[in-house]
Amino acid sequence: MRALTWHGKRDVRIDTVPDPAIQDPTDVIIKVTTTGLCGSDLHLYEVLGPFLGVGDILGHEPMGIVEEVGAEVTGVRPGDRVVVPFNVSCGTCFMCNRGLHSQCETTQVREHGNGAALFGYTKLYGQVPGGQAEFLRVPFGNTLPIAVPPGPADERFVYLSDVLPTAWQAVEYAAVPPGGTVAVLGLGPIGDMCTRIAAHRGAGRVIGIDLVPERLQRAHAHGVHTLDLNKHGKNIGAAVRDLTDGRGPDSVIDAVGMEAHGAPVAKGMQNLTTHLPDALAATIMQRAGVDRLSALHLAIDLVRRGGTISLSGVYGGMTDPMPLLTMFDKQVQLRMGQANVWRWVDDLLPLLTDEDPLGVDDFATHRMPLSQAPEAYHMFQNKQDGAVKVLFTP
Repeated sequence: MRALTWHGKRDVRIDTVPDPAIQDPTDVIIKVTTTGLCGSDLHLYEVLGPFLGVGDILGHEPMGIVEEVGAEVTGVRPGDRVVVPFNVSCGTCFMCNRGLHSQCETTQVREHGNGAALFGYTKLYGQVPGGQAEFLRVPFGNTLPIAVPPGPADERFVYLSDVLPTAWQAVEYAAVPPGGTVAVLGLGPIGDMCTRIAAHRGAGRVIGIDLVPERLQRAHAHGVHTLDLNKHGKNIGAAVRDLTDGRGPDSVIDAVGMEAHGAPVAKGMQNLTTHLPDALAATIMQRAGVDRLSALHLAIDLVRRGGTISLSGVYGGMTDPMPLLTMFDKQVQLRMGQANVWRWVDDLLPLLTDEDPLGVDDFATHRMPLSQAPEAYHMFQNKQDGAVKVLFTP
């Protein structure tokens, strides 16, 4: 089959690789019909190379048609259309039963002390072949795939793999009070969807902060009060407080993560690790702080006293400096973590209707054949052509 594989920093290629096969009696093989390019895929493209191997298949936002099932699979059958969550979770362990699928005890990557395995995402999370491919092996066929009805276009459902549950959890964790104000840092696919979900769930004001004109325009068109970081610069905190009676927003969602703009020293450290031998670079990245923290520090500055910060952007540093005095003094509440996809499916499926309250039908900015994935990564990384969300067709 054809699949997108990793070969080095900013070097991904379409290769011919062996087709996946049933390995366990509860496995399912799906023919991928649509698969997404995620902002966190760019971390693999840019800085997480020490935890990847040449030929690793990327991607963690697939959906498709069941082609083959193992002998013990009764939950789906060939011909069913399914979405595959990015967490590889069993659905039956202690953690899964508590809605913590990203901490699944069956697939925890204990070698590295990490939570549940992820499709297409580094040795730290199991090095499981990903979904930017023509076919995908899906374990736990009775509990992991999300069956969706036939008929509507894939774009009605593909975002259940990651975008929708990640954004829903980010808003849930932000604890925006009814009629309250939430600021969203970063208006990429997750941040953009966070603004829509927050408004849908009753936020009185949604403030979106970014520095890419097309992203600001897109959010503004959906009723978000946007602020351009290029325009406000170091005065962004004052601009937000001017909108919130001088207090700051009740909640802040950081949808940026480890590659935030405006952290030259940390950026230099990240770039340095990409030129070191993998073993040394991996040690530095696992034991030192190599995150760009400007977005997180901005969230701490912006949020009102007693407010809540929700982190959905990916961070990876182990010794990142944090302003704990300020956080303690402001009585900041902080929640974070990989989305527990299945935890939110029942909340989200009823919204994927003809009324389309979250605007999923036109959420993608680009639809491209998988053969053009290397060009799409370059475009998305460089924020070109208004790229916010790219979907591939294998």
